[in-house]
Amino acid sequence: MGLEGKDDKYILKEAAKFVILLGVVSLFADMTYEGARSITGPYLSILGASGTIVGIVAGLGELVGYGLRLISGYISDRTGKYWAVTISGYVMNLFAVPLLALAGRLDVAIILIILERVGKGIRTPARDAMLSHATAQMGHGWGFGVHEALDQIGAILGPLTVAAILYFEGSYQVSFAVLLVPALLALSVLVRSRFLYPRPRVFEEDRSKLQSREFPKVFWLYLVAVALIAAGFADFSLVAFHFKEVAVVSDDWIPLFYAVAMGVDALAALLFGRLFDRVGMPTLIVATVISLFCAPLVFLGNFYFALLGVALWGVGMGAQESIMRATIAGMVSIDRRGSAYGIFNTGYGVFWFLGSALMGMLYDVSIPALITFSVAAQLASIPILLLVGKKFLHTPR
Repeated sequence: MGLEGKDDKYILKEAAKFVILLGVVSLFADMTYEGARSITGPYLSILGASGTIVGIVAGLGELVGYGLRLISGYISDRTGKYWAVTISGYVMNLFAVPLLALAGRLDVAIILIILERVGKGIRTPARDAMLSHATAQMGHGWGFGVHEALDQIGAILGPLTVAAILYFEGSYQVSFAVLLVPALLALSVLVRSRFLYPRPRVFEEDRSKLQSREFPKVFWLYLVAVALIAAGFADFSLVAFHFKEVAVVSDDWIPLFYAVAMGVDALAALLFGRLFDRVGMPTLIVATVISLFCAPLVFLGNFYFALLGVALWGVGMGAQESIMRATIAGMVSIDRRGSAYGIFNTGYGVFWFLGSALMGMLYDVSIPALITFSVAAQLASIPILLLVGKKFLHTPR
């Protein structure tokens, strides 16, 4: 794909097409694994898991997956084989889900759940680095927001598909097996994208002003703030486990709640992505303040308060999956983007694991203590984000 001699309008159009294609890949991929995640909590419960086990499995999967991003991001930058890393990760990420249909034991299910996260960990830094090149043409916030919105359409369709299967069949195994279809669709679009756009870096090579091989100090400060948000953000597996344990939400409604969260996530990604391109870091601060009310609502509320809490959970996820990634693209040189996403996501994942494990243990002891930790950790990130905003002057588009 050569862009020499092409005008800005043509380049912008091609960049947008690339973002949309990867968004479609994410749509089908999220339909696969978010459909599965909407029922992994109850499924583990059926197989004999406790709240502590659910919290640890959810956190461990994220820890291993995010930890691998450090390695895969470095390899992507070192070798330049962003597509090879991305495709291999998607294969593992997607095929682990339908294999859950064959898991009849707790240990097997745990292994497959973790493998799914491993695959996502491998492919994410390389994919985000490629996306960052294309989004330079359209605004990093808006570009990542569009990608996340398409991503979340799949995250809505997946849980809805699972909810329908549970309503008519009542089988978790059938639900996992049906998710093989969107997995295959995701891989087919991914391979097509690879041949249409073999070198996405060309979208940004003539525009990037960040050439330093070192990570700026503000990057590490930003990582601290994001780590606190991750630690205090309850995994939906624990939320779904709670719904089943206290019967606030019936089994067939749990995937629908998750679909609501994903719908809010998509809208929040678009809204906050556009705002980020205009006002910068304050957008993430506002999103954090909104989402920290999630824990009190989902763990103490009735059906309707729980639904509101799930919607706020979606606001937090929408911001995390769009603004957080967009910020990195504006901080780090084009040559270190894969490594930066790897380090960023590893730090995020370590604290997601620690927070999830702690909240899982607190759930078995004291739900008020769980809520207090969740709110306090996210609140602690706000002063740091304010400092980051002063040091990292985002240029509105």
